[in-house]
Amino acid sequence: MWSNLPFDVLSSIFSFLSPDSLARARSTCKNWHTCKIFLTQHKPHEAPWFLALPIRNHQKSCYAHNPITKIWYEISLDFIPLQSTILKPISPIGSLILLKVTNSTTLQLVLCNPFTRQFKYLPKLNVSRTNPACGIVTILEPNDVWNFPDFRIYVAGGMSGAKHSGTAYESTVEMYDSCVDTWKIVGSMPVEFSIRLTVWTPNENVCVKETRTTTLYWITSARAYSVMGFDVGNNCWRQFGVPLADKLEFATLVRWNGGLGLVGGTCGGSVCVWEMSEGDKWCLVDEMPIELGLRLLCGKRNWEGVKCVSDDDDAICLYGELGYGMVICRKVGEWDWVDGCGYIKGKKVLNCPIRGILVHPTLASSSIFLNYK
Repeated sequence: MWSNLPFDVLSSIFSFLSPDSLARARSTCKNWHTCKIFLTQHKPHEAPWFLALPIRNHQKSCYAHNPITKIWYEISLDFIPLQSTILKPISPIGSLILLKVTNSTTLQLVLCNPFTRQFKYLPKLNVSRTNPACGIVTILEPNDVWNFPDFRIYVAGGMSGAKHSGTAYESTVEMYDSCVDTWKIVGSMPVEFSIRLTVWTPNENVCVKETRTTTLYWITSARAYSVMGFDVGNNCWRQFGVPLADKLEFATLVRWNGGLGLVGGTCGGSVCVWEMSEGDKWCLVDEMPIELGLRLLCGKRNWEGVKCVSDDDDAICLYGELGYGMVICRKVGEWDWVDGCGYIKGKKVLNCPIRGILVHPTLASSSIFLNYK
């Protein structure tokens, strides 16, 4: 009976499987293997996977944690061109991942799905930039698919070549549109914002969509912390502070309750979560249990080295190195411990610093890679 199911029915059933279960199902028989699985019509029902990229030269693999089975997997990255093997994750885009090539002098962005081994360089910008800030806006219309939405990438600031000699801070904003696969200059910014985005701001960003506006936010990477916001539609920039700005040992912007949140920790204190309310005011909404904080620190006395990522479903993940374990928070008061990656299939995995990202993986292929060679 199972081998004679119509492909559309079988695809609908397969859409509820996680990538590892789906891979085993597709290897069951020839009929299941040839079934075209249109998973892009269904938003994943499961929690996102944590994907860890080691911070080292020539990354040969990354590591993925399945939150349902609580199993770690090693995923080979041998399909990535050798000249781009040092990558930093910027943001998930549906089930794809936007990464920055860190061993490139100027900004080079790539799209990747490590589960389907697909990789694509994005076109070069109109202005070559070093170390600009990047922000992502996804476009989900009623007929769009969740796994592979249309999207726009905004690049602001950075250093560019001056007209006569040397370099200068770039004060333009460029936008990449996935529908046309091109970049165009869409606005400008004050020079002081360009300097702060270039020198003090990492690439992590949060996009908040409200009724009439879409705003991208970045946080500075040094004390005292502050936040910079870019109103995409009105091309307006603003800057505001964060709570305990000069005392936080780490601070990360996250998605929280559909809006902007902040996660940070102070020396001798715990990790707190603040939510942005009207008037750019921060409200304390949650706090990590002390016992989980001590476990995450692994005997250290401060929060330096702890990193944090979030996803569009407001899940928050705090982590350190690959083997140290993580803390996950999915809503107020629900904090859970996740063991680090120590062994995979009985083989010990060397502990190392990582950069993490939360993503809903898929084994469906995206058409955005079809025209890439």
